[in-house]
Amino acid sequence: MGLISGQQYIERINNLQPELWIDGERVTGKLSEHPALKGIMKSKAKLYDLQMREDKKDLMTFQNESGERSGMAFSPPKTKEDLEKRRLAFQEWAKTSGGLLGRSPDYLNTILMTFTQSADLFSSQDPDFSRNLRNLYESAVQNDYSFTHTFVHPQVNRGRFFFDLSSNQIAAHVKEKTDDGLIIHGARLLATQGGLTDELIVFPQGGIVDAPMANAFSIPANTKGLKFIARESFDYGKTHFDHPLGSRFDEIDSIIVFDNVLVPWDRVFFYENLKLANELYLETSFYPHTIHQVTSRCIVKSEFILGVIQLMVNTINIGGYDHVQEKVADVIVGLEAMKAFVLSSEMQAKVDRWGLMTPAPEPLFAAIRYYAKIYPMFTDIIQLLGASGLVSIPGEKDFNSPIKEDLEEYLQAANAGAVDRVKIFRLAWDLTMSAFGSRQTLYEQFFFGGPLNLAKMIYQNYDRSESTEWIKHFLSIEDDKGNSE
Repeated sequence: MGLISGQQYIERINNLQPELWIDGERVTGKLSEHPALKGIMKSKAKLYDLQMREDKKDLMTFQNESGERSGMAFSPPKTKEDLEKRRLAFQEWAKTSGGLLGRSPDYLNTILMTFTQSADLFSSQDPDFSRNLRNLYESAVQNDYSFTHTFVHPQVNRGRFFFDLSSNQIAAHVKEKTDDGLIIHGARLLATQGGLTDELIVFPQGGIVDAPMANAFSIPANTKGLKFIARESFDYGKTHFDHPLGSRFDEIDSIIVFDNVLVPWDRVFFYENLKLANELYLETSFYPHTIHQVTSRCIVKSEFILGVIQLMVNTINIGGYDHVQEKVADVIVGLEAMKAFVLSSEMQAKVDRWGLMTPAPEPLFAAIRYYAKIYPMFTDIIQLLGASGLVSIPGEKDFNSPIKEDLEEYLQAANAGAVDRVKIFRLAWDLTMSAFGSRQTLYEQFFFGGPLNLAKMIYQNYDRSESTEWIKHFLSIEDDKGNSE
């Protein structure tokens, strides 16, 4: 089959009927008709429709081994040109949401592709496990599966030296091994779009010391005993006028509960394997390929933010002020830096031990760390430029009421009527100040963990030996053996 349409995606998720809870009630009926879910499902459907367009075929898809077309994110890159193709496909999808969908299907498809190309690593425990991973990949390519995932354990005690080794631990772990498979019990965080995908992929969090939690597997979203408990929806049932972003793109984050879930052996990639769990991300090219997708999206998101800011500036005619120009310039610098990071990673790409053309990790780690710092600055700039205009934003019903004439007179702008002005400023508000916008800021700050952890990772892995040797040579410092440098 290869590609699926947006309607096929919606019908498939509706037919799954996963156990998804929102506001204390289990979702029944068609998920695509639920008030909290219909917006995001419709937005995802548009992604699938886009890649099926004939004029987008070469950009968005590739020919798989069966001769059919599949999404570009599934395609293992072998050349630098392939990396460029992947970036352009990522960004084409990102443009449909302004880069606001952090868990568009290409994210997990990239992760699955990367791990599958290094599947031999999983055979160290059992040859069947690497075969399981390859089988899932082939099925995903042929059926255009969508995935959500979880890496994180519940935050019970984040003390520096706390490890939960108790018999009643709440983090998801192997409770029992049976002839049919593993019995998993406990909870995991944080499945974005939980319950809205075909599959749930589980990989271990780094730094694990407890073997029962060192597992990797994938199961259908409607597996018996699997629950998705969603946070409050940021789609409040308002119109696109009132909540232009939240009504379309709220992805819903979920806690995952495994209530004695059976994971069949043919779905297991490894289990209770501390060595593999703690080496997995360094022994594969998970980080560079995943961050390549993330950073490509962030570039589009920055372009979207720049467009919002410039439209605000034009609307209320503040472009002549030096401080305004400086703030817009800061956004431009951030955008161009992100572009440079990605291009640098592609130019320095090398084939990894698994045969994948892999972007250089150094500029990509720099990019993800940099973006976590500048995204809150983007938010601040919008708030500083918008000021009271970001709260003087009556809704669509107000403009369809007897006070319409008052609003049109008193909310007009230098270069826009009242309706257009409010549309622009409601967009800026929903991007930065609403529940949806605040979640976006938090999301970008902690996408790959805390900023300090990212900084430590860069410090520990960036090769600085040539730089230090250069300075030692410049100063004629001798090494420990007494030889001149």
